[in-house]
Amino acid sequence: MIIYNVTTKVEHSIHEAWVEWMKTKHIPEVMRSGCFTKFQFVQVLEIDESDGVTYAAQYYAANEDDYKKYIDAFAPALRQDAYTTWGNRFTGFRSLMRVVH
Repeated sequence: MIIYNVTTKVEHSIHEAWVEWMKTKHIPEVMRSGCFTKFQFVQVLEIDESDGVTYAAQYYAANEDDYKKYIDAFAPALRQDAYTTWGNRFTGFRSLMRVVH
């Protein structure tokens, strides 16, 4: 099992609208790719929130091929949609993990 983790810090001024967008638009579009079997969307706690609120979306893929299919076929358009919608009012980083237990 592979976990594709996207951690995002969102400016305070948009974070409520951004969360709603994630729940109703972005995450459903990622899941419609068919590359992931489940997801988890969480708020990161106990960190400095002076410049924004931090969230993580974790998408679970059965294998690396499914993850790579997402990255190649779906991620570019979905990333562009995020930048078109929110501009530079968020920052993020991505990480790939393998479940070992």
